[in-house]
Amino acid sequence: MSQDQLITVGGAGGFIGGALVADLLRKGHTRIRAIDIKPFSEWYQKFDEVENLQLDLSDLANCHVAAKGAHTIYNLAADMGGMGFIENNKALCMLSVLINTHLCMAAKDAGVERFFYASSACVYNGDKQKVYDIPALKESDAYPALPEDGYGWEKLFSERMCRHFREDYGIATRVARYHNVYGPLGTWDGGREKAPAAICRKVALAKISGNHDIEIWGTGDQTRSFMYITDCVFGTQMLLNSDFVEPINIGSAEMVSINQLVDMAEDIAGIKLNRRYNLGAPKGVNGRSSDNTLIKQVFNWEPSTRLRDGLEITYKWIYDQIQQGAKSL
Repeated sequence: MSQDQLITVGGAGGFIGGALVADLLRKGHTRIRAIDIKPFSEWYQKFDEVENLQLDLSDLANCHVAAKGAHTIYNLAADMGGMGFIENNKALCMLSVLINTHLCMAAKDAGVERFFYASSACVYNGDKQKVYDIPALKESDAYPALPEDGYGWEKLFSERMCRHFREDYGIATRVARYHNVYGPLGTWDGGREKAPAAICRKVALAKISGNHDIEIWGTGDQTRSFMYITDCVFGTQMLLNSDFVEPINIGSAEMVSINQLVDMAEDIAGIKLNRRYNLGAPKGVNGRSSDNTLIKQVFNWEPSTRLRDGLEITYKWIYDQIQQGAKSL
């Protein structure tokens, strides 16, 4: 696409959205419309050289504003967070279906050519995620459908919405299934943070306070893969600008247990902690990681940032935030 065609980024005030806008600017795009429901003071990154709008994209009229004149829409907007949030806010997560539905409708009316939807590994069938040492999830494992209750169902439904808007109205929709995105400039406390940020915060607080205890949700044996933010942003634009039309994993294939994640954070911090396991806390499925066979086949690429490397950057950033007395947005 041309660098002077208008790009709208929904959810631009969030972690991934802010990183995407920053990268689009670095690539020389001159017309970017950044939209988020949050007040500007709460945006993770905000750039004066783009058109910044505070709008609730669950409202159809606001989606028409978002889509007007746009060549491309990236839909990263959703009410979501880590497992602690999505397990306790299922209705809020489901209501995000209004955002994608109304953005698709507005995109059709405005003649938008390309539309990206950020889906999630939470769409995958729960029966395939019951053991810790689980085979990586491939794209076909989303069906028969048994996604994460609430958040996962909304994502799976919205994937189908994108498919049918492509088939019926000719919008070039693209769908990525993200696997646990992390990195600096993200949520690190307050209840919406994901596991890497939560663990980094807990380890940093232990280091600073001298209280060498850490609470881990579940047994610590549950497994995940975690994708660094730069890989996420690269893969997102690669998919959006491609001719590949089916939902595809964008995630790291490096699967670790939560205990191993804590090991890494401790090693980075140079500390050893006493672990307390909260078996009553939200912990999600027992095992989940990304099968990257398809993305390597189609694009000859996969997210490649080592977890240890990305976690070190993330830990140092969170440590500095705590030292400065900052509060996560």
